[in-house]
Amino acid sequence: TLMDTKWATTELAWTAHPETGWEEVSGYDDAMNPIRTYQVCNVRELNQNNWLRSDFIPRKDVLRVYVEMKFTVRDCNSIPNIPGSCKETFNLFYYESDSDSATATSPFWMENPYVKVDTIAPDESFSMLESGRVNTKVRSFGPLSKAGFYLAFQDLGACMSLISVRVFYKKCSTTIANFAVFPETATGAEATSLVIAPGTCVPNAVEVSVPLKLYCNGDGEWMVPVGACTCSAGFEPAMKDTQCQACSPGTFKSKQGDSFCLPCPANSRASSGASSVCSCRNGYYRSDTDSPDSPCTTVPSAPRSVISSVNETSLVLEWSDPRDLGGREDIFYNVICKKCLPERGMCSRCDDNVDISPRHLGLTQRRVAVRNLQAHTQYSFEIQAVNGVSNKSPYTPQFSTVNITTNQAVPTVHLMAATASTMSLSWLPPEKPNGIILDYEIKYHEKVSGNVSQSDPPKPWQEQLPLIVGSATTILVFIIAVVVIAIVCLRSVNSPSSFQIVNSLTPGMKVYIDPFTYEDPNEAVREFAKEIDVSCVKIEEVIGAGEFGEVCRGRLKLPGRREIIVAIKTLKVGYTDRQRRDFLSEASIMGQFDHPNIIRLEGVVTKSRPVMIVTEFMENGALDSFLRLNDGQFTVIQLVGMLRGIAAGMKYLSDMNYVHRDLAARNILVNSNLVCKVSDFGLSRFLEDDATDPTYTSSLGGKIPIRWTAPEAIAYRKFTSASDVWSYGIVMWEVMSYGERPYWDMSNQDVINAVEQDYRLPPPMDCPTALHQLMLDCWVKERNLRPKFTQIVATLDKLIRNAASLKVVTNSPLLDRCVPDYTTFTTVGDWLDAIKMSRYRDNFVNAGFASFDLVAQMTAEDLLRIGVTLAGHQKKILGSIQDMRLQMNQTLPVQV
Repeated sequence: TLMDTKWATTELAWTAHPETGWEEVSGYDDAMNPIRTYQVCNVRELNQNNWLRSDFIPRKDVLRVYVEMKFTVRDCNSIPNIPGSCKETFNLFYYESDSDSATATSPFWMENPYVKVDTIAPDESFSMLESGRVNTKVRSFGPLSKAGFYLAFQDLGACMSLISVRVFYKKCSTTIANFAVFPETATGAEATSLVIAPGTCVPNAVEVSVPLKLYCNGDGEWMVPVGACTCSAGFEPAMKDTQCQACSPGTFKSKQGDSFCLPCPANSRASSGASSVCSCRNGYYRSDTDSPDSPCTTVPSAPRSVISSVNETSLVLEWSDPRDLGGREDIFYNVICKKCLPERGMCSRCDDNVDISPRHLGLTQRRVAVRNLQAHTQYSFEIQAVNGVSNKSPYTPQFSTVNITTNQAVPTVHLMAATASTMSLSWLPPEKPNGIILDYEIKYHEKVSGNVSQSDPPKPWQEQLPLIVGSATTILVFIIAVVVIAIVCLRSVNSPSSFQIVNSLTPGMKVYIDPFTYEDPNEAVREFAKEIDVSCVKIEEVIGAGEFGEVCRGRLKLPGRREIIVAIKTLKVGYTDRQRRDFLSEASIMGQFDHPNIIRLEGVVTKSRPVMIVTEFMENGALDSFLRLNDGQFTVIQLVGMLRGIAAGMKYLSDMNYVHRDLAARNILVNSNLVCKVSDFGLSRFLEDDATDPTYTSSLGGKIPIRWTAPEAIAYRKFTSASDVWSYGIVMWEVMSYGERPYWDMSNQDVINAVEQDYRLPPPMDCPTALHQLMLDCWVKERNLRPKFTQIVATLDKLIRNAASLKVVTNSPLLDRCVPDYTTFTTVGDWLDAIKMSRYRDNFVNAGFASFDLVAQMTAEDLLRIGVTLAGHQKKILGSIQDMRLQMNQTLPVQV
């Protein structure tokens, strides 16, 4: 809508010619709302030519406009004694202009220069005996080319009332089609025009056909889409195909297209969102020819049942498939021949003259023949099992080994003589003895009937049965014992209770136990969180929303205890088992902590609906919003006291080998006594107790709070207490700047680049030098050089005891601070928005301080006079005025 007189609350004051023609009057519409109307009824006078011209209407680059007129016209037949010049119609005109330049005499009151649109006739007129019947007519005109236009209404002798006039244009609203966004587009100059609107892919989508365009027709409707986008790899259609949302952790999408994310294949994982491929778990791989959506596989186990058959200097090896093929079918084998020297205790690769047939590498069959071995030599053969991912493994393939010693038979043995008890034999030495022959071995057998020695006839199987049964029983008992011992040992290693036993052996130290190590997460909840009967909890008010449901304020009345106010997190209806587990895991974590600067868990409600986590209630809410609401209202000692409490809570967590990972002012809660307590344990993870430099490598991925996170945690997902120290330095900066956003409006990538180039946040206004130096210590790039939380608490205690040290303030030079450049602002209000003092916009305007020249001369008395009474706000505004003067190269004194 460009104009609508229906909503006018004061006189329209349009131009009428002559003055005795159209008359502006107040009236009421059908709903009895007050409106401004124009009437004319000079029907008893001849030759009427009454003009009414609207105010200047900017066209806003619109090519064609529509005029909706609501009016009533009296039936000429109902007016007695009038001349024949009475009319029941009027004319609509328009006049284009590049400025609001019309006067009472210009343009001339005639059809040219005005352009006639149409003669408007009513559908129904009324007489004196009837109530007025409102007619509605819509006319359009165009194309328009100048900055704006006037409407004009010509009466040639009617008795009528122009009730309202609305000027509007038609447009095609912003829309999304084929994953492309098409902007709001005004219709064309003609009712039949089609206006082309170019499109751009929605975020995380790419073009698949170009150009991207839609046509906007004269009725403001989109038609004929051309081109399309589709969701990028790692993103899937959402919101009825209007968005491309990231694949959730644990799912992936390997190619662009309209398909949806799929669960990670076997033995792979996607630790972060928007994954186009699921990385293989440790020990599992994909070959170069495997597709990204194929499961990860591993190397095969060793071949089984290797059988060797030696024939002098030849050998046949056979084996069976490995027990575990690694999940692949492309299994093949390598045969590695090694010649051994027993006297030296070493083996080396065989010479090239050893022939392994059909080949020694890449075998698909499970049999080889080996020839040309040396006689009387010890060999070792490794039969390796490999598959398509064996080359990805850093380890040598699994293999089975067989050791053999070659022999050599003499060509011919001659019987020289024989008696009843002796015989004489002779033979020639072998042609290739392979060294000096030291002795020969002769084997002979006594020939008896049935080829059975008379000295050791076989015993009947009945006689051997007791021995067989006894041996089998012994073996079975041994196997059962081994299995039982293995199970007991395995349970003792993996059971969470074993951690507690080990940890309890460390005198005076309690160690955090990750609830996700429990096979049944409910066991962790039962162990660390107290179950509360739902009848003891009363929800009074919803105060916010969390990831899993609503956050409420309520009351808790336990038997034998006084009633207290509590915060209650509820689990939304329709939750999954995983959501319930993740929701209650925070209670399992909080329940292990007992410290005045850690949010206290009162208990959980799990045996009724809704599932609840009940904690102590912190009256002042999150620290960042609390500071912004009370900007400038605390002394430095009070702020340092808040920081000391946060540091003490983090020292407690660090001593328990617990890493928070999301330490920020938004995750610190403040009670009515200004006690700050660490909360929100959703990103926290367990640190191994026996690690000298404990780290946590993120396996779940997800979003990282870039502005609060240490560089090594961003780059390598390495989270430690040292990375929590970095985050604590950012919290210090947030506190001393009263909730200012770290790095202001820099993008996340700009923050990463700046920190990598050793940029560090400058001191907030009036920040003590000692505190900013402690921040810089927390932001040392080498994590091992950052202070421990124990040292931070001690430093803050020292500063609190020596309050004079907090009075040393070294404000940064103008260019080193985030100083708004007043020349970039259009109004004083914009400048106040930039320094977060927008609450005083009306104070400045009402007092006449509407230009920067006037603002630059303001003093503290001026601020007090216009209603800026808070000392902290006065200091902030006057400091920004001082910066403004420096930018203006002025030296006017500022009274602070």
